Amino acid sequence: VQLVESGGGSVQAGGSLRLSCVVSGYPYSSGCLGWFRQVPGKEREGVASIRTGDPVPLYADSVKGRFTISQDNAKNTLFLQMNSLKPEDTAMYYCAAVDSALSYGWSLLAGKYKYWGQGTQVTVSS
Repeated sequence: VQLVESGGGSVQAGGSLRLSCVVSGYPYSSGCLGWFRQVPGKEREGVASIRTGDPVPLYADSVKGRFTISQDNAKNTLFLQMNSLKPEDTAMYYCAAVDSALSYGWSLLAGKYKYWGQGTQVTVSS
């Protein structure tokens, strides 16, 4: 399984970015895809996740109402639409996958994921 992120950049507070993650070799029949972020010196934080066969994504409280996770299975791509960005959203963003079922509550735990992309930097200035 390979994951390649893109779409990061620098924006001003209130702006928007759309991250993309091309996923190859992933068995879409089961498992979970997610977006995570990390700043230096802190643990990797779950941002949003989507489980195979479950129409309800899970979001961290800090991004609810601002971020939207979606996927295009035909293009093997995972997206994260980020609106109303804040300086505290500044981080390296990673997409991740695991090819086994996760419970809803576990799907934002970084330790549950097996495959990771290289990350894309998002910087939000005030």
